[in-house]
Amino acid sequence: MTIPKLPLDEWIESIVNGLEDRLSVLFDIFSTVIEGIVDFFSFLFLLPPSLLMVVILAAVAYWFASTSLAVFTLLGLFLIDNLGYWEHTMDTLALVMTSATISIILGVPLGILCARDNKIQNLLTPVLDFMQTMPAFVYLIPAVTFFGLGVVPGVIASVIFAVPPTIRLTNLGIRQVPHDLIEAGEAFGSTPNQKLFKIQLPLAVPSIMAGINQTIMLALSMVVISSMIGAQGIGADVYRAVTQIKTGQGFEAGLCIVILAILLDRLSQHLVKRKQKRRG
Repeated sequence: MTIPKLPLDEWIESIVNGLEDRLSVLFDIFSTVIEGIVDFFSFLFLLPPSLLMVVILAAVAYWFASTSLAVFTLLGLFLIDNLGYWEHTMDTLALVMTSATISIILGVPLGILCARDNKIQNLLTPVLDFMQTMPAFVYLIPAVTFFGLGVVPGVIASVIFAVPPTIRLTNLGIRQVPHDLIEAGEAFGSTPNQKLFKIQLPLAVPSIMAGINQTIMLALSMVVISSMIGAQGIGADVYRAVTQIKTGQGFEAGLCIVILAILLDRLSQHLVKRKQKRRG
């Protein structure tokens, strides 16, 4: 006797179709907002001439990080411009910054709620496990269904894939604040909000920044996958090189992603170290 197969696929299809029918107006609003944010970042990054933007980003790296990172930024971005991938790289950076911004806006408050309420933490933990372990390609299917082809489903899929570290490390950072400091705040009559904003969050900033660093890296890792559903940027060049078996072009585009990844990773790590030094 064989056990009949659960119609799980049909259930999911019916849920997705129901959401598409009932929330189409809401999805259109989300799509407009996300496209506006991506277009704003893209306009901002492409507004100055490429060489001027290279100098500006190198100066930012020098100011917030170190001389060595500034030199790497100058040489790496100049190489990207020389290879002819500047515009696509800035489009990719706009996509990553949009995904990271949305992930931070969602992730930090959810992490705070998890730290303040064990029930919310127990409820969100399996959801975060699911979001991190489900193959990223699966997120593209409902994203395309709700938002169509283009940059918006790429951003949505990136947010789903990248937001868990921010939530987890915000929660962890607040929970690791020494209890005696919290008791001292309570002894001086601090309200829960005062304890949060004047004690817990300042001490949890390094942990939160580490979560943001991981979120940015995960968002960047979705670049090539997002290009499969129409998201523009350097990922589209990598995908085109794979489909056309152009090894050299694929190497060039991949090198641009590597340079961008190193720059974002090192810059965010130095910001974490800077916060830790101030704390010390």
